Formats: sequence, C-alpha cells, structure tokens
Amino acid sequence: GWKDAISTTIINFNNEKMQITWAARELFPGENVSFSYTFDEGTHKVWKPCPTYLLDQNYNSGCLFKTEGPTLAISIRNSNGSEEFFSKRLKSDFYIKPNRPENVTFFWKEDTVTVSCNKPERGVKCLRLELQYKSKFDKEWQSRTSKCCSVGDQGFDPRKCYSFRVRLKRLVPYCNVVNYSSDWEAETFWMNGTLLDSCDDDIKSESNTVIVLSCLLAVLLMMLILLILLCKWQRLQKSVMPAIPDPKYIFADLFNDHNGNFQEWIDKTDHAVVRTKLEYEEPECITEAESQQEDEKNSDKQGPQEKIFTFSGAAENDDSKAAQIACLMPTSNAIASFADFQILVNDDVYVML
Repeated sequence: GWKDAISTTIINFNNEKMQITWAARELFPGENVSFSYTFDEGTHKVWKPCPTYLLDQNYNSGCLFKTEGPTLAISIRNSNGSEEFFSKRLKSDFYIKPNRPENVTFFWKEDTVTVSCNKPERGVKCLRLELQYKSKFDKEWQSRTSKCCSVGDQGFDPRKCYSFRVRLKRLVPYCNVVNYSSDWEAETFWMNGTLLDSCDDDIKSESNTVIVLSCLLAVLLMMLILLILLCKWQRLQKSVMPAIPDPKYIFADLFNDHNGNFQEWIDKTDHAVVRTKLEYEEPECITEAESQQEDEKNSDKQGPQEKIFTFSGAAENDDSKAAQIACLMPTSNAIASFADFQILVNDDVYVML
C-alpha cells in the first residue's frame, strides 16, 4: 500500500534540473531509502542512482539531478535496492518552473507604466509576465498579467511612490499540470519615472517637509503675537507714562549753534528779541503844521483835498536823518490799491505805506 500512499513533489527548474522530494520521516520512519531515475523509454532502460540527495535529519528526503528528456521514470527503494517502495512515470515538461525574468526594464509615461524583460530561449508561448505593484497607501498588491514579455497598466499617480515586482508564470493546464511560477524579481521603487532606494525616503522627505513648514508657521505666529503685544504695550506706556519731549529738538539752536551753552544762547536770544522789537516798531505819523486858512482857501479852489503827513521812525541814530514818508488822505472812502495798512477813522481812510 505504500506505492499508493506516497506523495512526491516534482519540480523541473526551467527544464534544466529536476528536483523530487518526499516525506521521508512520515513515510519511512527509521529507514534511509534510495532513489533512481531514467529518461530512457522502452524495455532497455538504464537506471541511474541519485547524484545528489536532499537530507532531512540525515535521512534521504529528495533527489536533485539533471533534466535529460521529456519523459521521466523514478523509483524509490530500500537502502540496498532490493525492495521497491514507489515508482512513477511522468512528463517532465509538465512540471517546469521558469527562472526569474531577466533584464527587467520600466518605462514610465505620464500615468502609464510598462514593464518588459528578455524572452526566454524556450517555451515562450507557455509563459506569462505578471506585474504586481502597490503604493504606500495600499495594503495589498495589485496584479496585472500579460503575454511574455511585456505588461503595463494605467492610473499611476506621479506624486506617489510605488513598489514593483515581476515574475514569469506557466500556463495551466495547457503547459503545466502544476501552477508553477518563477521567483519574484528584486523589488524596485519608483516615483514619477525616477528609481528610488526605498519608498521610506519619500515618506521621510514628506515628514521633514511637514516638520519644517510647521516650525516656520509656529515662528511666524509667535512673531505676530509678539508684535501685537508690543503695540499694545506701547499704547499702554503712552497712556500711563507720556513721553518727555527731548529738549534738543525744541532748542535746536542751543545744541547745534552753542553746543549746549545756555548763558551764551540766552544772551544772544535776548539781544535778537530787543533788536527785532526796535526794528519792527511801528512808525509814528506826524502832520506838518499848516494854517487852517490855507486849507480853507485850497478847499474852495480845488476839488478833492489831500492832507500830507510825515512819519518819523522811532529808532534814530546819531549819524542818520529821520525818515519822512508822505501819507495821502483822500476825502472819499476809496481805499488805495497799493496800501500796506488801512485805518478807518470817522469815515476817512488813512493809508500807511
């Protein structure tokens, strides 16, 4: 009954090497079995012993040998080969496990990614290229499969970092009786057509950017708060303690012209005030003595009358003569256009030049 109960695992590695394994400890406890195989057909079979055994706790649990043809016959016997425990004939081509894809290239255009690899030398029609990818926001892999040896998909966000991996698969049941696929090619990381060492770099860069922006925002907010507090403090300070005026701005000539010498400044200032007062004292208008008789005569002969006044300056020097200025007094109420000062007395206008 062992021949029916024995379960074996058969793998043909890219039609180059065969690996057949069995559960030695469960099937043959305490006995180390032997293995032999042949690729020959017909009655003249040449059985070959296993060149390389696979061990499980020092018990033979499998055999690794070279693939030499499409038809394979295997036999498991006791240690000396006198008793056969298991035998089987099979098609080695139905147990092929392909190698990893070679020379994998990525082509990124806008939101479309196309992945391709070199075509294997044999069994291209039985192979399919599988692409799996996921972003840092995806929990599971997304899968796409196409004929060997190019596969692509759309909808990729150029702002996201994606992990990619590819492998080759054998078609079942047309080419394989077992669903064998190659090992995954090394995982790569891409973002907008740029190859990265890891998507963690993108996460770190984004986190660093967030930290820097947060710090800048906090600094700006603190500066704004300090500015507001400073303005309010200045207003409070002005209301509680009014600013004392700086004398150097009020008495600019004291500090600029006299270097702060108050006595010198006050003496010069008093002299300037007295001199200005004397220079700008209003002159006194003095009338010349005229007989009323001549006035009356002239009034009869002439139409409008004119009275002549003389002004004598209040400030006189020993060497200067008193200045005399003529004042015209029209009898009408008209005002001279060239007058500098006008005095109205009893409906008569006095004009001071």
